[in-house]
Amino acid sequence: MNHRQRILVAGLVLTGLVIVGFLIGLPRFGQTKTLSGYVEGEPLYLAAPVAGTVRVVHVRRGQEVAAGQPLFVVDPAQVKSAYDQAAAEAEAARAQAVDARKGQRPAELAVLEANIAAAEARARDAQADLRRITPLVRQGWYAPARLDDAKAAADAADAQVRAARKQRDAAALGAREDQIRAADARVEQARAAVAGAGARLGEVAPGAPKKARVEDIFFHAGEWAPANQPILSLLPDERIKVRFFVPERSLSAYRVGGVVRFACDGCAKGLSATIEFVSPRPEFTPPVIYSREARDRLVYLVEARPSVRLNPGQPVDVEPLS
Repeated sequence: MNHRQRILVAGLVLTGLVIVGFLIGLPRFGQTKTLSGYVEGEPLYLAAPVAGTVRVVHVRRGQEVAAGQPLFVVDPAQVKSAYDQAAAEAEAARAQAVDARKGQRPAELAVLEANIAAAEARARDAQADLRRITPLVRQGWYAPARLDDAKAAADAADAQVRAARKQRDAAALGAREDQIRAADARVEQARAAVAGAGARLGEVAPGAPKKARVEDIFFHAGEWAPANQPILSLLPDERIKVRFFVPERSLSAYRVGGVVRFACDGCAKGLSATIEFVSPRPEFTPPVIYSREARDRLVYLVEARPSVRLNPGQPVDVEPLS
């Protein structure tokens, strides 16, 4: 190899070394003017808890809906039947609880009053026999045992009067306290069943949980929808976020609550977003490779809520924070 060839080879080697060094040092010394990102939407999926035919869809795709606005109705017959049954059982339980406090009806109390009158009449007869027999026994016309029998009959008649009166008083009091508490508990149980059935009835014809935009409709009127299968999806403004990626060396500048500025094609100028999430985990580079070059390629996901409504999928350029 002559002198000229040696010089040529040395020049090529030197040039290669310079290129390699430039490529290695570029991530370290280069400054990124913007951070790449995009707009992401997190829809709300609304479904019915029971399977059935979609009776009506009140909205269309892309429509703006207010909080509480009706969205759709899935066949409510089955759930309505369960609600009506629960309501009837609740009414029956309430009536039983009221009845437990009333005591017996006037007609039933009248029967007990008649029993008292009959017992008092028997007691008067027994006392009359006792008064008639007592002097006769003393005069020797009757044996002493006859007097004992008359006294026993009078005592028994008096006891029957007391028993009849207590029976009347107990009937007027109503049920025992334990029975009343049990009746009240059945009322509460029935009310809870009504509330549950009412909630399920509302779920087959829900309203919008918040102001949103109808993103998509999966089932239309007349179609049969399985239970818990989304009928449509909503996209509220607060669930639209700007997602971008921050290099590892700049991560400390991004905190929840901070504000970043960004731009997108066709958008107004001076847009901003409030940071809501900073990922604790890096992406794109395996975590076992921690050379200086690998660390320069580590990026972290950041999510921020924009100050204006954007369309999901839009690419954005975020101004880095210092």
